Amino acid sequence: MYGKLHSACLYGIDGVVIEVEVDLANGIPQTHIVGLPDSAVREAVDRVRAAIKNCGYRFPLQRVTINLAPADLRKEGAAFDLAIALALLTASDQVRLPADERILIIGELSLDGQLRSVPGVLSMVDRARREGFHSVLLPRENAKEALLLGGIRVYGISHLNELNPGGDGSKREESDMSCHPRQGEGQPLLLATLKHLEVESGASSSTSAALVPPLDYSDVVGQRHIKRALTIAAAGFHNIVLIGPPGTGKTMLIQRLPSILPPLSPEESLEVTKIYSSAGKLNHHGHGLISVRPFRSPHHTISSGGLIGGGSIPKPGEVSLAHHGVLFLDELPEFSRQVLEVLRQPLEERKVTISRSRAAFTFPAHFLLGGSLNPCPCGFFGSEPPLPACSCTPWRIAQYREKLSGPLLDRIDMQVEVPRPQQWQEDTQPLSSADMRKQVLSAERIQRQRYKGLSISRNSELSGSLLKRFAPLEPDAAKLLQAGFESLGLSLRACDRIIKLARTIADLNGQEQIRAEHIAEAIQYRQLDQLTTH
Repeated sequence: MYGKLHSACLYGIDGVVIEVEVDLANGIPQTHIVGLPDSAVREAVDRVRAAIKNCGYRFPLQRVTINLAPADLRKEGAAFDLAIALALLTASDQVRLPADERILIIGELSLDGQLRSVPGVLSMVDRARREGFHSVLLPRENAKEALLLGGIRVYGISHLNELNPGGDGSKREESDMSCHPRQGEGQPLLLATLKHLEVESGASSSTSAALVPPLDYSDVVGQRHIKRALTIAAAGFHNIVLIGPPGTGKTMLIQRLPSILPPLSPEESLEVTKIYSSAGKLNHHGHGLISVRPFRSPHHTISSGGLIGGGSIPKPGEVSLAHHGVLFLDELPEFSRQVLEVLRQPLEERKVTISRSRAAFTFPAHFLLGGSLNPCPCGFFGSEPPLPACSCTPWRIAQYREKLSGPLLDRIDMQVEVPRPQQWQEDTQPLSSADMRKQVLSAERIQRQRYKGLSISRNSELSGSLLKRFAPLEPDAAKLLQAGFESLGLSLRACDRIIKLARTIADLNGQEQIRAEHIAEAIQYRQLDQLTTH
């Protein structure tokens, strides 16, 4: 006797459809799972056996072989439990699935037949929808998440007994465990009784999930020059680091950056939601597609694997959880140099590739890097009265700054010095997030129109021939950049980033050609190229 159903697992942040095959043969009763299962999948045998028994069905007392295909793909997690259970019941003719409906089956079983939620459902259902599946059967807790996509019928259940005729959860009468079922004895699987869940849950599919508290730049006293720099960073998605003594508001300024970023597009919203779903974090933020840009601020004790992702079967790290949003690293030199250096690839390529012996996993990582740092360990290097004088030796200052390598700093477009505020009272006319966001949205519309039909959407993504095509310099601007290249000892990468920054400044000013004043403003945002320890 043979049965085959379809389930799914995660491969990176993408779903992969898995065939669950069951073969029942005569012989000594034993059960084997093949197809590169991990320990959680191998343990499914014990969970499924107990669940089947406690729901009034019988577990076949035969030689049972369960194959998860494709066999060369590593399988992990407990999402196969329900599919394995139903494949066993189908092969032993205890239930019958609708023959005219391709069904994806996902869910973890408890020993009494309860269904538990699993991570990554959004990615799995998206894959099934694109491969032509008609419906998906999964835990009720995951139903709302699956309904976000549309185009596929969703059946959510809380207990294996809900699939009994009538769907009332009552147990079937115990049968003789040693006898085999007769042909035609199987009961139909009444999915029609579960269709009402689709109507009930559909209303909540548009609910937004907020990842950041409502913060506003009107709370920040003064610092208009820094607010201008942050407006430029948000408009072109440029990486930015704020430098200054303690208490100048560096952290406060970066934390409000999401309040001026443009909203997520529908495609970006789905992509971000899939990442959080695969990481098992979607339920922490309510139901519905994530509609606001993520803001991630990991502690400086984070490991390289925690930052970029890792594990025997890699999971997304903080750079991927910040995809299409902000990754804030407070007090950059407090992070280990090894951790900071792993940011080079995602900052340049906007993705992370993690290789393992059997496969390579690629995670999206297009984020805006925001950082803060003090000019020296004590924080007062270069300060003037009434601030305390710096007590650090040149060696300590050099050692402190060596945490940030030249190649890493080259990838940070804006390095802005934050001065001590000259007043502590509120501004009479503070620059609010709404004012700044209006400018950002205007520049974003210009970029969207300029790069329509191309693989890029923001000025920070320009490179190679596209940079020459869309960021032409006036003669005076080219001369000024050449002078800065020679006097500051800039790298070619730094020059390219200055040009991209000037492109965004010109867009904010509503000008197509990049002028000398745009280059001049872009150069002044390269403070770490000008900072010395003498």
